Amino acid sequence: MNIITASINDSEEIAKIIAISNGDVAEKFNINRQNNPKHPSFYDKEWFFSDFERGEEYFLYRENEKMVGCVAFEQPNSHVGYLNRLSVLPNNRKQGIGEKLVAHTLDYAKSKDVEEISIGIIAKHDVLKNWYLRLGFVESGLKEFPHLPFDVLFMKYNLA
Repeated sequence: MNIITASINDSEEIAKIIAISNGDVAEKFNINRQNNPKHPSFYDKEWFFSDFERGEEYFLYRENEKMVGCVAFEQPNSHVGYLNRLSVLPNNRKQGIGEKLVAHTLDYAKSKDVEEISIGIIAKHDVLKNWYLRLGFVESGLKEFPHLPFDVLFMKYNLA
């Protein structure tokens, strides 16, 4: 299998994948450290350690012995899970890796009896929104956050 469960020893690899994979999004939506210091394009090992301590679980996608993608799963309660930080390196996109990571996360959530997976994306990121819609997610709300330079579109996937 190309998808493996990450450990704390994978912190550097995960930080690199997330930061590089989100760089083009930051550029497209004019995101910088001043207007959104917590954007994944600025992800680092310390952020990973914080996620890991909070119980967030990471999965890595390996292709030809190189890690090229990752996704995080968080379960804030027994019924809901969050799919976070789905990232695929730019040179490895459009090969189905993101879909495989999402499918793996959905299967993992089902194994934990989670009923719904929730995500949040940049509301105006139409390409990403449409991609998630094709995977079976539905829009579940739009929210403006004063500290963010964009609105957040929430989407969900019903597992029940």
